[in-house]
Amino acid sequence: MEELLNSTAADVTQLKYALDTFYFLVCGALVMWMAAGFAMLEAGLVRAKNTTEILTKNIALYAISCIMYLVCGYAVMYGGEYLLSGITGDGFTGAEEPATYAPSADFFFQVVFVATAMSIVSGAVAERMKLWAFLAFAVVMTGIIYPMEGSWTWGGNDVFGMYNLGDLGFSDFAGSGIVHMAGAAAALAGVLVLGARKGKYTKDGAVAAIPGANLPLATLGTFVLWLGWFGFNGGSVLATSDVENSNAVAVVFMNTNAAAAGGVVAALVVARLLFGKADLTMALNGALAGLVAITAEPSTPSALQATLFGAIGGTLVVFSILTLDKLKIDDPVGAISVHGVVGLLGLLLVPVTNDGSSFSGQIIGALTIFAWVFGASLVVWLAIKAVIGVRVSEEEEYEGSDIAECGMEAYPEFTSAK
Repeated sequence: MEELLNSTAADVTQLKYALDTFYFLVCGALVMWMAAGFAMLEAGLVRAKNTTEILTKNIALYAISCIMYLVCGYAVMYGGEYLLSGITGDGFTGAEEPATYAPSADFFFQVVFVATAMSIVSGAVAERMKLWAFLAFAVVMTGIIYPMEGSWTWGGNDVFGMYNLGDLGFSDFAGSGIVHMAGAAAALAGVLVLGARKGKYTKDGAVAAIPGANLPLATLGTFVLWLGWFGFNGGSVLATSDVENSNAVAVVFMNTNAAAAGGVVAALVVARLLFGKADLTMALNGALAGLVAITAEPSTPSALQATLFGAIGGTLVVFSILTLDKLKIDDPVGAISVHGVVGLLGLLLVPVTNDGSSFSGQIIGALTIFAWVFGASLVVWLAIKAVIGVRVSEEEEYEGSDIAECGMEAYPEFTSAK
């Protein structure tokens, strides 16, 4: 009888391990699909003459993220050997085996988060940055800057040996600050070094609208991101093989969806009140803002609270985009507002429903993440500028990055937009 019980317990353990590993991998695949969402969103919001280059950026940054996190990023963030070539069914050489799922699944889930952070940078610096300068930054961002910051949060390490963010009451369930605000901080540093697109701001200080070339594509990209976010937040539960975790996953999915819906409606209403029209681009950014706002804590709010949090994010993002334009910070896709400003909002909303966090801890954590990522990124951007330059020439910008950087157009059968 005892032997039978032991055998049954072992079978249950193996089943739980298999289910949690499978769930982790499926969620990771959903997050990977967000790379397609970012590519489509950005390709839709830039001008036709810059489409091929932005798509090249997105597929290249994903590949670079995967390689750099494998070479050194994972080791910086969680410990273990550099160049984790010892991937086997049992896990990584030098890495501690997680309790309920395959270590290789953990690596896969983490690496797609790295790529998400880097994708945020791509849209903000679009239409005037050199392709190879951007890719050079991607190497440092995904190999060192992001993993170092991640080690102070999800990795459990002290900030340069001084203090531990978790001990201060900092909490970020799926990465409003760790992923999204970090990506926006790197993007802001790049935009400040790069400067605005030609013609974006007139001599008298007025803002000239530069519409995107393909709003259907941008809308598709937003829906893809919305879908991928279920893996982003849902996968961060880390398990689904028991009643408690299954219920938690269901709540996270429900709240993620509710927040996005709240963000869309709020942004659309605010845009209508401000502009007198229904602004699609604001609605798209409202959806993303709602998703970012709930990412820091999607497990403890009620569905109504999640909707309200998303609506606050959708409202804030409209005013943030307008404010950055007044400050002449040129962000073609609104990435700094969506992921940075609303990422901070998401962190500050956590203590409203999560007693395990504190406002002081959230503020210290946010400042730590921003200071490190922005400061380190600024140094790297300036170094790249000094060595190879970061901006295409004025003639190349007028002609379009597709021809200047890639030698081909995305829409060759149509007249290039100048």
